[in-house]
Amino acid sequence: MEAKFKTLLVANRGEIAVRIIRAAKELGLRTVAVYSDADADSLAVRMADTAVRIGPAHASKSYLSIPALLDAARESGAGAVHPGYGFLSENAAFAEAVEQAGLVFVGPTPLAIRTMGDKAAARSAATRAGVPTVPGSADVVLTADDAVAQAKDIGFPIMIKASAGGGGRGIRVAQNADELRQQFGLATAEAAAAFGNGAVYLERFIRRARHIEVQILGDGERVVHCFERECSLQRRRQKVWEEAPSAAINEVTRAALCESALRLARAVSYRGAGTLEYLYDDDSQEFFFIEMNTRIQVEHPITEMVTGVDLVQEMIRIALGEPLRLQQQDIRLNGSAIEVRINAEDAAKNFMPSPGKVTQLLVPGGPGVRFDSMLYPGYTVPAYYDSLLGKLIVHAPDRSSALRRMQRALGELVVEGVRTTVPLHQALCAAPDVAAAQFHTGFLEVWLAENPLATDQSEPVSASKQGVTA
Repeated sequence: MEAKFKTLLVANRGEIAVRIIRAAKELGLRTVAVYSDADADSLAVRMADTAVRIGPAHASKSYLSIPALLDAARESGAGAVHPGYGFLSENAAFAEAVEQAGLVFVGPTPLAIRTMGDKAAARSAATRAGVPTVPGSADVVLTADDAVAQAKDIGFPIMIKASAGGGGRGIRVAQNADELRQQFGLATAEAAAAFGNGAVYLERFIRRARHIEVQILGDGERVVHCFERECSLQRRRQKVWEEAPSAAINEVTRAALCESALRLARAVSYRGAGTLEYLYDDDSQEFFFIEMNTRIQVEHPITEMVTGVDLVQEMIRIALGEPLRLQQQDIRLNGSAIEVRINAEDAAKNFMPSPGKVTQLLVPGGPGVRFDSMLYPGYTVPAYYDSLLGKLIVHAPDRSSALRRMQRALGELVVEGVRTTVPLHQALCAAPDVAAAQFHTGFLEVWLAENPLATDQSEPVSASKQGVTA
């Protein structure tokens, strides 16, 4: 079969742009990076075969500009566009525009993005596929009175969630009917401001839930899963630390969880890489589907480490027109992997952003250690975008060995010139509850309040020398 394209444009920035360029080059493809004025000296620009400026620093005029991205594709001769994660990666209108321009969108169809990207529609699709969902409203809720009436059947506490939301934004929790009335208008206004869509729906709030997600790959006809990841260590509903597999579930639950993800992915004829996210109730040992991310995830490397599957290359192969190469019986779990997100933030000062120039970088090595990043000595971290600098990933035969390997690798990592979240992760490695895998989605914020990280007022020093209290 002749390949559909020979040149791939990466419609993103940062570490994911670097990751996609590497995968594409290994497949023999020509690569195109795009950049804003703030990213002219980025590692992705240096690595790609060619690079095209798409606008000023502000994302709305560059990475979120569909016309600018399509112009860059035409100018560079690209035949396909990979959206990465964030920005326009789950925007059905962008996927449609790419296809209408005669290009290949490396991801699912616009219909699948639209169906599964709308949380209320995704819940309905899950119910039709026989996948358990958190008790909640059947569709979007239009008024506060309607919300209160439905909440009486669903049960309090209850979450008001933006139907078009993502990344933990657009969520409020009400403990009773009075709070629900007060929060409803605020929630719809926030949703409209953040996503351009004020629609909300309701879900029962599970007090001690774990966040567990299943990675799938499909070619539009056949789907396989690559097991699950646990992402329960979160701050303000943003993931901080991820693991594969989850230490909380047994083999019977794992099989049922992954099979439910396959049923839902098949129901929408899913194409590409996707992640189905669940809440797992430790008390009842039940899992509930909450949403699907129709893109590659930040935390995809830990799945690659425990399965040996290159998820980014597989999604590119599918976009090239190849049928899914993997058989379910060939995908097996091997050991344990942990990923920590290294952000340019000072965790001891309420995670204050720390943009600036990286004056020194020493990357850890040794068996089972991987560092996905866009850093290099002399690189200036811009203040305009997400603070993620990279991800430190380790793999070992079991979870306890992976924890020790992570602790060792964090001690080797040196990033000078900006403050990072390395001290936070060093402290978490030493925390007894983390070692015992006894945590849930609300754990980290309570733990941070009880375990303040040490800091000083001097200029940023190497991460391995920043003070830590466990």
